[in-house]
Amino acid sequence: MSKELIRLSKCSMAFDGEYVLKDIDLYFKDKEFLTLLGPSGCGKTTTLRIIGGFLKPISGDVYFDGVRINDVPPHKRAVNTIFQKYALFPHLNVFENIAFGLKLQRQNGKKISKTEISERVLEMLDIVSLKGFEKRDVTLLSGGQQQRVAIARALVNRPKVLLLDEPLGALDMRLRKDMQNELKRIQQATGITFIYVTHDQEEALAMSDTIVVMENGEIQQIGTPEDIYNEPKNAFVADFIGESNILDGIMHQDGVVEIFGRKFSCLDGGFAKLEPVDVVIRPEDIDIVDSSAGMLRGTVTSITFRGVLYDIIVDFHGFKWLIQTTELYPVGADIGINIDPDGIHIMKKSSFSGMFGDYSSFSDEYENISDAEFEFEPMEDVERTEDRG
Repeated sequence: MSKELIRLSKCSMAFDGEYVLKDIDLYFKDKEFLTLLGPSGCGKTTTLRIIGGFLKPISGDVYFDGVRINDVPPHKRAVNTIFQKYALFPHLNVFENIAFGLKLQRQNGKKISKTEISERVLEMLDIVSLKGFEKRDVTLLSGGQQQRVAIARALVNRPKVLLLDEPLGALDMRLRKDMQNELKRIQQATGITFIYVTHDQEEALAMSDTIVVMENGEIQQIGTPEDIYNEPKNAFVADFIGESNILDGIMHQDGVVEIFGRKFSCLDGGFAKLEPVDVVIRPEDIDIVDSSAGMLRGTVTSITFRGVLYDIIVDFHGFKWLIQTTELYPVGADIGINIDPDGIHIMKKSSFSGMFGDYSSFSDEYENISDAEFEFEPMEDVERTEDRG
């Protein structure tokens, strides 16, 4: 198990009297790829800048290898940073850009030898897949190649931590996806801790060992990509990480939740009897069946073709659900849906309850479509699955 490398203890930050970080408690493990994820203004970049030494928290402490570093300047921390703008030197070639920092360093009071500089630069070029580009003009490189030069320049100094502040934002979608794979490969090859900031949940899911979801200057959830996606802690996390239908429910007992007056089997428990809860149902976890055979029945109000599948909006008693399907159902079609117990996730009510999950705003056309008919008999009994996880 990797050791703890960095810890933020009760760190807060405010600008002009407005708090952007509120008593953050967070630690980072050695050799992990950790992503700070959230929308603009959530506090993720402020957290990164505190780690890098560019900001000093107004309260709380920052520890590196167990040593408090609040007053240590950026250039004396074993940390390097890559920003969205790579800031390469246009008058220097690839080799010279990467070697720039090494030429300024001293070891035991002496400059690093030209031989060692050359060896370390060539090693980095090999790691970032730019072997043979030593003499290339950086202004003639593609965006992805320039980013690799920036990564090599940061890593050649052998930091213990690399901070990356939305470095893929300037790249097109295809190149961005390619670089996600490259960054993960480079992190694994070097064994350096990567702390990555992004608002793109697909990036976070693809690259991270650990994701920290932030909003309103606070940590909403920490976990693996699988945990964050499959077991969101509140409505904000469920909505921000992928698409979600988030509904009001009532927990009758362990494994039984009521939605729209119907009882459904689920795998969650530990709630009080008749406790109001938030219910998350992912669009891909809904099975479409004949309207006469469904647990619920609704009307298709919108269709969007996504290449491999269709996003369809379905009206259930005035609440619009997003369902993903490989089959085409026309607007106006009455459909039924079934949901397996493991497709229903129960969450405690929070300050984010009621803010997300209804796709009524998905299209302006909804205002011109009447609600689906809603006539259901209350269910007295619920079939239980044998495997409750």
